Amino acid sequence: MRVAVGVQYDGSGFQGWQAQRPGVRTVQTVLEQALARVADHPVRLICAGRTDAGVHGVGQVAHFDTAAARSARSWVLGGNAHLPMDLSLSWAREVSDDFHARFSALARRYRYLMLNQTHPSALWRRRATWCYRPLDAERMDEAGQALIGEHDFSAFRAAECQARHPVREIRALTVRRRGSGLVLEVEANAFLHHMVRNIAGVLMAIGAGDRPAEWAREVLEQRDRRRAGVTAPAEGLYLLAVRYPNQFGLPAGAEPMPAFGV
Repeated sequence: MRVAVGVQYDGSGFQGWQAQRPGVRTVQTVLEQALARVADHPVRLICAGRTDAGVHGVGQVAHFDTAAARSARSWVLGGNAHLPMDLSLSWAREVSDDFHARFSALARRYRYLMLNQTHPSALWRRRATWCYRPLDAERMDEAGQALIGEHDFSAFRAAECQARHPVREIRALTVRRRGSGLVLEVEANAFLHHMVRNIAGVLMAIGAGDRPAEWAREVLEQRDRRRAGVTAPAEGLYLLAVRYPNQFGLPAGAEPMPAFGV
């Protein structure tokens, strides 16, 4: 059978999702080892979106094939019993063989947290990006609207991005102030490598007053990564949710997560 699972993790202690050489701690490696103990055979996971080192997962989705007959409850409880505290399973579902965690996804939603105050926070140091300069959330939100729609996002992809083409469709993008921080949320059919972190970097420069609001559109149209400024740090980024066709019967979204006390 094919099983889909919901995965949550604090990315601070992992070198990203994807399995690497022996001895490198990744989400995929640790989770496969735990699920293999429940299945009593090796397990190979495929995820909805590979996250980089330091990036967190709230609503990551993965699937694996197994010959082991286990209930959904057994996969979750058994898997969690063998997982460290910074990685957990939130649900499991048996799915049809045509389900694919990556290719069946209709949309992915990310959240980027920016702590915006004069001093750093010990509690948020691995959960949000600290910016001591005042950021104008309304200005950032206005600038971000230029990115909505289907575009060539070459200016927002990493140099090492392996995607076959740079065209993606952003369906929603908002920036809102929440107390002492700002919350950027963006949903698209798919994302390029570092795309959300590069968007965050551009919008933070605009919010700090270093660039005009029109700069986001200019960067997009120039299609040149060298003109897009810095890549925002990984610790502020969360894979919030992945949406699939209703036919697969998967949970509609991830569990709520706190954003600066809200």
